[in-house]
Amino acid sequence: MTTPPDVSDAPPITAHQTLLVRAFQDVLNEGVAGAAPFGHQQLTAPAFASGADVSGYEPVWSRTPVTAPASPDTQFGALSEKAVSPFFSGAFSLPVRPSVMHLPEEGSAKPYFLQDKSHITGKILSAYDIRQIKNDFPILNQSVNGHKLIWLDNAATTQKPRAVIDATSHFYERDNSNIHRAAHTLAARATDAFEGAREKLRRFIGAREAAEIIFVRGTTEAINLVAQSYGRANIGNGDEILITTIEHHANIVPWQLLAKQTGAVLRIAPVNDKGELLLEQFAALLSGRTKIVAVTHVANALGTINPIEQIIPLAHAYGVPVLVDAAQSSPHLPLNVAALDADFLVLSGHKVYGPTGIGILYGKRALLEAMPPWQGGGHMIRDVTFTHTEFQGLPEKFEAGTPDIAGAVGLGAAVDYLEKIGLPAIAAHEHALLEYATSEFERLPGVRIIGTAAAKASVLSFVVEGHDVTDVAKYLDGYGIAARSGHHCAQPALRRFGVEATVRASFGLYNSFEDVDALVSSLRSLIRH
Repeated sequence: MTTPPDVSDAPPITAHQTLLVRAFQDVLNEGVAGAAPFGHQQLTAPAFASGADVSGYEPVWSRTPVTAPASPDTQFGALSEKAVSPFFSGAFSLPVRPSVMHLPEEGSAKPYFLQDKSHITGKILSAYDIRQIKNDFPILNQSVNGHKLIWLDNAATTQKPRAVIDATSHFYERDNSNIHRAAHTLAARATDAFEGAREKLRRFIGAREAAEIIFVRGTTEAINLVAQSYGRANIGNGDEILITTIEHHANIVPWQLLAKQTGAVLRIAPVNDKGELLLEQFAALLSGRTKIVAVTHVANALGTINPIEQIIPLAHAYGVPVLVDAAQSSPHLPLNVAALDADFLVLSGHKVYGPTGIGILYGKRALLEAMPPWQGGGHMIRDVTFTHTEFQGLPEKFEAGTPDIAGAVGLGAAVDYLEKIGLPAIAAHEHALLEYATSEFERLPGVRIIGTAAAKASVLSFVVEGHDVTDVAKYLDGYGIAARSGHHCAQPALRRFGVEATVRASFGLYNSFEDVDALVSSLRSLIRH
């Protein structure tokens, strides 16, 4: 194993760096960032801006693979013997026949980038250059209402680094052409750029092949595609669809529509008062009638990290495929769909510092090949007559018409940018911010945090006693702080906690402890007056 350089001459660490040390230790001991496995990008790109060589850090899951022998009793072949999970410590058993359900033991594997504690030093931590990162985002170099802009609305959308802006502009200035269907030079360059972006997204989420990556407009379209293609073909009257209480509307409404179309039943897995999924009750809702599980990885209104590494094997024990909504987790936590054994995963480009109007659907090849096309048009066909159409294979079958080529190129550039910094480093930095902000909020009188799960990512949702949430957000805007107010497209989630709306501060890789201080200071001023 390659270790970082000697850090015996490291300068004393600051109070904020101490919090970052604690964040690393929390991730190590509590498995907060470990709630997701680690994608290929962490093996090929430095996790630290210092340039410390992390190429020798081997993911835990690569040493303890889970094998799933074929079984005639389930669609996916449930585990019939004890196996070590790649995502949490201890062993668990899944039944060959889903008559008796055993929950996986709780816990979390140690993230590979923290296995050598010599990482946790002042010299290495100071390498997360927040000033340089902020400078990478032109939009942050402006004042709003006489104050430096502080963007804390990252759960709604993220700002774009210069690299993404330049990549998109370069495409329109030099390479703009339709793709796949011409012999000229610009068409070849545009096609290469588009398909190159697909390969980057494959690596980003740890998929086995680029053909499993479908470009769509975003998470919402991806979920609708699965509901209308896979769902209409496989879900019928009396069948059940299982989701959770804390889903975004985009992972509720498409399934409601499908249920009305087919006579299926929508089942809802509850959460506790902290916003954590009640895993035993989730397991109890699984049955032979369950045909799909669709679950958020990180809840957009609360920040809760759902234990998808436990949810997926529970569902697979019944032969049920799982769709993971990674819209909120993808900018914060490393992903690896192959290691997770996820059947579908969806994400939006604008949440991962890429353009709007672009996203991806990942699906296992066998599932995608069996699904009928969702939309018809150009490019997704091999041959058309007035009586019959022969469709293309993957991924073209699901990409009718001219796609957002520049958006895909920009999304690829965003993935490059994230890999350059390293998602493990981003996760630790953001966790430190969230921990610091939470501790400061707990000292503010009349402030109630909505969603206090032990495993959270980058979201602080709150209400202030005696103040309308819109008024709070407007007050913060007066200090140049952009935070969102409303129901965040998650009304059932908020109603679980007795509120209709909250103020939501959500952190990104460019936010700093000083940004948190400004937020807390502004709220303190509001409360005083």
